[in-house]
Amino acid sequence: MFFNSLEFAIFLPLVFFTYWFVVNRNLRLQNLFIVAVSYLFYGWWDWRFLFLIAFTSLCSWGSGLLIERYRGGTAAKAVHIGNIVLNLAILGVFKYYDFFATSFANLFLGGHTDGLLLKIVLPVGISFYTFQALSYSIDVYRGKLEPTRDIIQFFAFVSFFPQLVAGPIERATNLLPQFAQPRTFDHDQAIDGMRQILWGLFKKIAVADGCAVFVNEVFGHYQGASSWNLALAAVFFAIQIYGDFSGYSDIAIGTAKLFGIRLMRNFNNPYFSRDIAEFWRRWHISLTTWFRDYVYIPLGGSRVSKAKIVRNTFVIFLLSGFWHGANWTFLAWGAFHALLFLPLILLGKNRKYTNGVAEGRRLPTLKELGQMLLTFALAVIGWILFRAESIAVAGDYFVQMFTSGGSLRASGIGITLLCILLMTAVEWVQRAQPHALDLCGIHSHALKFSIYYALIFLMFISYQGAETFIYFQF
Repeated sequence: MFFNSLEFAIFLPLVFFTYWFVVNRNLRLQNLFIVAVSYLFYGWWDWRFLFLIAFTSLCSWGSGLLIERYRGGTAAKAVHIGNIVLNLAILGVFKYYDFFATSFANLFLGGHTDGLLLKIVLPVGISFYTFQALSYSIDVYRGKLEPTRDIIQFFAFVSFFPQLVAGPIERATNLLPQFAQPRTFDHDQAIDGMRQILWGLFKKIAVADGCAVFVNEVFGHYQGASSWNLALAAVFFAIQIYGDFSGYSDIAIGTAKLFGIRLMRNFNNPYFSRDIAEFWRRWHISLTTWFRDYVYIPLGGSRVSKAKIVRNTFVIFLLSGFWHGANWTFLAWGAFHALLFLPLILLGKNRKYTNGVAEGRRLPTLKELGQMLLTFALAVIGWILFRAESIAVAGDYFVQMFTSGGSLRASGIGITLLCILLMTAVEWVQRAQPHALDLCGIHSHALKFSIYYALIFLMFISYQGAETFIYFQF
């Protein structure tokens, strides 16, 4: 069930009214209802994978109780490691087995994969809910969190439908306690959630899906495209993946607000970053902080020797790349960003920009503008690796982009360009706000509704059909 589908437009109001007007007087029943509708939401793609998410949830919940029971002993450590291995093994079989089997066959069997491949369908969102469940057991083992004995609360935490299939990857320390407390309807929070949903839909439908038409055409026939078209398609893909993924996050966070739940922010205007370190503090925040807290810091972080800093940096970026999918292009994308990030961390400049750009000013300085453009250009280069089907295709794309010449031929992108400019302008003006449609400074209802209707109109004229979200494949 897609957020941008008719099914979800029917599903959400029904769930909302039942949640607040039928099951609202009993917390346990309310949580059970959340689990039921979340499983319905997830099972809409393939009901068979409900057993997988239920098994993952049950193992992590049980491991938390066992870790607490045997606290301080070798049994607790064994349970902790066993749960991590089990969850990662499930993820590995479904997501990576065929990739490694194919790579092995190409190296040693002349490319013959007969009998080697499982050809299993990748469950939607498995990387997201696996990492979310793992964070719980790790935090319990570290003593940062008391394990919950309420299995319904825990299943609601893992399967909460707004963020189930593409994040944000929530921490149990933030989300789980919210299912343990009674929730009351907050009118202002719900209205704010609806605004954020609207902005997320605009970014997905009017911007990302509009860009996708041009991007798919050029990347699908890049050998015959001009240098200008190849460059524009790369830029459009950078905008597409941002509009698509941050749009999903906005819809997820806004939807959660309708149910009295606060989710963490997942994007903070990453294309307004002044260096690549700032970019990674603002892009897919829930994943980058997950790797920071559960991989980078345990390895020693930046408080170790220079050689180990280099190792730790490459470990987290390669893991981040590989988390995205079973393809060498994702590893290359991760390695590329590690190379960009490494000089900043070695020179101690990775925390140089922790404030917002042009803070207290309407416009950036020429230096800041140049820094943002350079950072965006580097990100675009990385996105070519991310988008390409193989390393060879990515290399060929780069060569064609700088050598093929020709003129720009991009008809039919006028509305998309208008929507891109509007998105950029609104997010720049609202860059200090929690989300772009946080209109607390506007008191005119006429102006607010003019903005809402304008966005709806642009979505209507841009609509390409209920296109899937890019990150569903991860």
